[in-house]
Amino acid sequence: MEEDCCATQLIYGDGEFNADGLDKFVKEVKLAECGLSYAVVAIMGQSSGRSTLMNHLFHTKFREMDANSGRNQTTKGIWIAKCVGIEPCTIAMDLDLEGTAGKERGEDDTAFEKQSAIFALTVSDIVLINMCQESDKGLEQAAMNPSLEMVFQVVMHSFVPRKMTLLFVIHTKTPFENLEPVLREDIQKLWDGVPKPEAHNSTPFSDFFSVEVVTLSSYEEEEEKFKEEVAQLRQRFFHSISPGGLAGDRRGVVPASGFSFTAQQIWKVIKENKDLDLPAHKVMVATVRCEEIANREFNQLIHDGGWLALEEAVHTGPVQGFGKRLSSILSTYFSEYDMEAIYFDEGVRNSKRQLLESKALDFVYPAYTTMLGHVHSKALKNFKVRLEELLNKREGFTSSLRSCTQSSMLEFDKGCADAAIQQANWDASRVIREKLRRDIDTHASSVCSAKLSELNVNYEKQLSASLTGPVEALLESGEKDTWASIRKLLNRETEVAVSTFSSTAVADFELDKETIAKMLQHLRDYSRNVVVKKAREEAAKIMILMKDRFSTVFNYDSGSMPRVWTKKEDIRSITKDAHSASMKLLSVMAAIRLEEKPDNIEETLFSSLMDGTVTVSSSQDRGIEASAYPLASNTWEEVPSEDTLITPVQCKSLWRQFKTETQYSVTQAISAQEAYKRSNNWLPPPWAIMAMAVLAFNQFMLPRLQKKK
Repeated sequence: MEEDCCATQLIYGDGEFNADGLDKFVKEVKLAECGLSYAVVAIMGQSSGRSTLMNHLFHTKFREMDANSGRNQTTKGIWIAKCVGIEPCTIAMDLDLEGTAGKERGEDDTAFEKQSAIFALTVSDIVLINMCQESDKGLEQAAMNPSLEMVFQVVMHSFVPRKMTLLFVIHTKTPFENLEPVLREDIQKLWDGVPKPEAHNSTPFSDFFSVEVVTLSSYEEEEEKFKEEVAQLRQRFFHSISPGGLAGDRRGVVPASGFSFTAQQIWKVIKENKDLDLPAHKVMVATVRCEEIANREFNQLIHDGGWLALEEAVHTGPVQGFGKRLSSILSTYFSEYDMEAIYFDEGVRNSKRQLLESKALDFVYPAYTTMLGHVHSKALKNFKVRLEELLNKREGFTSSLRSCTQSSMLEFDKGCADAAIQQANWDASRVIREKLRRDIDTHASSVCSAKLSELNVNYEKQLSASLTGPVEALLESGEKDTWASIRKLLNRETEVAVSTFSSTAVADFELDKETIAKMLQHLRDYSRNVVVKKAREEAAKIMILMKDRFSTVFNYDSGSMPRVWTKKEDIRSITKDAHSASMKLLSVMAAIRLEEKPDNIEETLFSSLMDGTVTVSSSQDRGIEASAYPLASNTWEEVPSEDTLITPVQCKSLWRQFKTETQYSVTQAISAQEAYKRSNNWLPPPWAIMAMAVLAFNQFMLPRLQKKK
């Protein structure tokens, strides 16, 4: 089935451009899909027989179109129609450049003729010039002479060389071999006579045009022969843009998708009587069209169903194959852009593609970073879980940390690779990877601190348990070597803890020497503080301890048996021993002695409180005594103030209170002994008591013996 001819008037006689009609025409003939595979043929020359030639040559229907549109054949303007059955897609453009004398035309007609010629030459690949038999006289005398002269001038002054084909179709009986040389010679003369810009003074005619000459029989006189010759000529328009074809040498062709915009802009420039700059126009067309294509592809991208589903999914959680899916979506629209923009100026095309890529990638970037956030969160979460599991299994901290870090970083890298966008070269993964590393280090540091703190607490508990009880017992013993024993105990337990902790910390945590030294010093300080704290606690209850010590020594003998206050016990001597034991306890509690430094606390206390007088009769005497009495001070000689538990003044006060509170026990003992002595003075001598016991026994046994008899 033969395709229909599609045609429209492109430019009206008043110079108005039919943009809507052209857009409709382009859509109907699907011109935008042709890329560079299309050709435009402009038809000029005498109107006589031109429509007949066009309709037979291109199977157009200009007459029918004119009748249907209400416009007659002589309506001034430019018409276009799709040539039926010719490949590639060929557009025929009909314009009236009737070569009548200038005096027969008005100024407006001349201007429109020139504008139409410029337009046709600018957008066409082939210019078909219809000439009648009068051309037998030679081109110089032909009516086409003024039009061709104008064409050459337009070409010379309007744009740089753009190779096009001038196809002269001459209706004549003159043999072709006789006509062609004359015609070519006339064309060259005409070209040589045309004023040229300085830049093209020496430019040959062949740089601008290729000339083809065809002769046809008269349609009115030899119709069948005319049709045969036209059919042969029609074949030359097939594959016209291929090398060797009628338009095989064309240059700077505009892609078909930009034809409509190009035509409008060229006519606008021509109407404004501006000089045409085709290279710049080509760039402008490429800029506008590539921008339109890029904007359309971007708008389609942001409304793409696959993209919208992917964006929604990634905001909910990680999406497997995110990068591959998004890359595929982007590739679709970038490829569509490339396919449609491929024939436009390379520089413009690439520039607009870069802008499209940049715009599209900026648009999807938030989703990409969201995906990386999921990858980061998952890797960090798994790191925390794995580390905790290994530590709960009593695995070494450093080895566990190294293993979990390596595993999580590998997991993150795989996640980033899965999320990577093929078209992008973003460094967000590097930035987030560094953040993950910092987060891992932060968490590891936190866990390490917690574990070390836990380890510290355990060792502190061990030190407290191993020191508190023994130190308390040693202090309460109040022996001469109490503090030596405490020092020995402290050193032993501290070194055991330090040695064990040191090997554990170094092996499990790989701490630096400075950190290890600080932690070990902390343990030493802690163990010392345990002793100091216990010593202060014991010193705070010294009065109770002294009274207990006094009670023990005073009320119990060396065999720990309660004393019976008979006349044999030397209460004065026992009291002195009890006081001495309590005084020794006070001297032990008076100061902390964790360094092996000698002091005279015990001697001072014994000489001042046991051997000397502790009471002062008056305030005046007390003032005198304060300067001379050894206990009239708040510090002990050769003992730092921080190691003082009970000051000399406090010792003096405590001793006075102690003696007061223990005096009752001594008095009671003396009273008991005196009572014992008095009771012993009323008893008979021992021999009398024995005799009475024997008589009583005999008296008891005598009746029993008599009964037996």
